[in-house]
Amino acid sequence: MASRPKRMASIRRKLRESTTNLDTMNDIGGCRAIMADIKGVRSLLASMRDKFPHEIHSREFNYIDEPKPDGYRSHHIVFKYRPRDADTEAFDGRRIELQVRTKLQHSWATAVEAVGLFRGQDLKHGEGDQDWLRLFQLMSAEFAHVEQCPVHVSVPDHNDRVRELQDLNKRIDAIGILEKINNTTHCPENFVHKAAKTRYYLLQYGKDHKLSIEPFWALILGARKLKEIEQKIELRGSEVKAVLVEVDKKEKLVEMYPNYFGDVYLFARNLKSICTGKAAIEYS
Repeated sequence: MASRPKRMASIRRKLRESTTNLDTMNDIGGCRAIMADIKGVRSLLASMRDKFPHEIHSREFNYIDEPKPDGYRSHHIVFKYRPRDADTEAFDGRRIELQVRTKLQHSWATAVEAVGLFRGQDLKHGEGDQDWLRLFQLMSAEFAHVEQCPVHVSVPDHNDRVRELQDLNKRIDAIGILEKINNTTHCPENFVHKAAKTRYYLLQYGKDHKLSIEPFWALILGARKLKEIEQKIELRGSEVKAVLVEVDKKEKLVEMYPNYFGDVYLFARNLKSICTGKAAIEYS
């Protein structure tokens, strides 16, 4: 398990770019389950409908069987929280968005964010280099292909996708960039010693591709520091990216937040496999 506060910038972006109001936003509170494979995703969704303790919203967003044009794939369910005891009664009726995705789908989303951080572009929201955006669109279709799921109608068939991915890789050296991201983003050397007994960490990623990690003994202290940084980002246009996270073991930081640590190994391995004429491989 791991958690983080939702970024204020993402809340404001959604309010600006949609007709949603703050009191009707579905994903101020959210959670994500990452399953090993597509069978695990289908099984979890089926069990939820059978014995879920909260009230599932009538509408679901199945971006696995109906992927977004940019290639994003995940299954979203909005539910209303129902308290189980007096301690959580204050949250009764609050909307929560649950995202369920495979390890392969998560590696795609991680790579989009990691490349975006590295290049200083908001690839996640369709802004930035068109070759990279196209590469992610095609790779999503290849992952859907190996998971035996539908691909978006805007992408070509498998053989044409592979040829285009090979051409894109040569043009932008995608595999080389991914390997560079994997190799240049590291934890500070003193991190293990400093973060011996805490659960809360403030991660800051600078435009020099260096990651700083600051441990906090109390959540409120980390939240105050995050607020200061977010205000500087909005007022001064700072290029630093920051997130406050909670994990039960410090060793889980990289696993839970791979985009900040440049962990794009699974995505890069599959791109390399496809570009050499082999198929993508489901996580196992």
